[in-house]
Amino acid sequence: MKKIIILIAVILTFNVQAQKKWTLQECVEYALQNNISIQQSELDVNVADLDKNQALMNFLPNLNANGSYNINTGANINPATNQFENATFRSASGGLSSGINIFNGLANWKTLQRAKLNKVATEYRLDKMKDDISLFVANSFLQILSNRELLKVLVAQNGVTQENIKNTEQLVEAGVLPQGDLLELKATDATQKQQIIVAENNLFISKLGLAQTLQLKDYEVFDIVDDDYELIVGDILDKKPSEIAEKAKEEVNDVKIAKANFELSKKDLELARTSYYPTLSGFFGYNTRWASSQVNPFTGENIPFIDQLYLFDGTSIGLQLNIPIFNRSNVRNNVKRSKINVDRLQLQLEQAELDLESTVYQAYNDTKNAKKSYEAALQTEEARKLAYEYAKERYDVGLSNSFDFNQSRTAYENSQSDVVRTKFDYIFRLKVLEFYFGIPINLN
Repeated sequence: MKKIIILIAVILTFNVQAQKKWTLQECVEYALQNNISIQQSELDVNVADLDKNQALMNFLPNLNANGSYNINTGANINPATNQFENATFRSASGGLSSGINIFNGLANWKTLQRAKLNKVATEYRLDKMKDDISLFVANSFLQILSNRELLKVLVAQNGVTQENIKNTEQLVEAGVLPQGDLLELKATDATQKQQIIVAENNLFISKLGLAQTLQLKDYEVFDIVDDDYELIVGDILDKKPSEIAEKAKEEVNDVKIAKANFELSKKDLELARTSYYPTLSGFFGYNTRWASSQVNPFTGENIPFIDQLYLFDGTSIGLQLNIPIFNRSNVRNNVKRSKINVDRLQLQLEQAELDLESTVYQAYNDTKNAKKSYEAALQTEEARKLAYEYAKERYDVGLSNSFDFNQSRTAYENSQSDVVRTKFDYIFRLKVLEFYFGIPINLN
């Protein structure tokens, strides 16, 4: 009984998954959570966070312990007496040492600042990848919608053709129209059915592409919601392109990344210059030793292990100053390289801002033109519909031949396809333009 319940639960779970239809928001969120490139970028952020923590730890002193144990034969220095002994004896030594950086040209401080900047830069790169994935998913989603609408148009057109075939058969039987007109319509019906097959394949391929982008294994049953998305009217085109471009510099991660890289290059220059300065460090050490042959000069007995550790221990404390005098121009050349890199990344930042401004202006014009194309397609469709209805009325009563009727019908069908194509092209370009203005991608 328990096995039957489990089997039913598995079947129901599969059916629910198979019947699930994805919204754009669900597609985007799933892609952001499961995309491998995004996961790799998240690992880069984790590494940057570790670098930042290590830069903080560099301010602390270090602490190390050491120890050794030896069996000595022949002539060896007794570590306890520091004298040569030609005998077999055992010896051991151990100690603790600690050091702290007091001054190194503020290199530790600048390294910490650089680590913080680098973490910000890696987060910007992660955000950019998420934006790219979101736009790609949105485009794929809209492509499915477009292919679905085109398929509906083709099916509807074929339905009209089949109705015309029925009417024409009656007219042919009544002797109003020649047999050739009926054959022409049947040929059109066959052609349309071929177009439907191609459209169904295009729809499947577009679904398959999005499912693979989402890395879904059950891509054969993948589908999106059946909502009939009407044209989304946004007010983004009411804004000036310059206003959108300025906003994009704050929102789009390409410029943010370029700015972060420029700041990193300046910090690298500061780090290179710290090598000109002397370094000052402090140290402290404690050590002790033991030897098996060590004897008390008064009693002639071996000195116990613990007593030797206390007897022969010692400490050291001091400062160490290093002053760079000549390093074969390594520091000078590193500084020069860093300066060149600063100039290079400053130019890259300026280029990124120019590219973004050009992209925004192009996207603005593309969106305006896409809107005009869609509006023109609607007007054309309306005109072609009236022309087709007029041609059909004349054809049905035998006042027009099949050639003129087919010409009118084909023009009307093409205008319907153009409406679908221009509609979704306009929606996507509108979404891209809104993205540059910082508006999240959605179809609501």
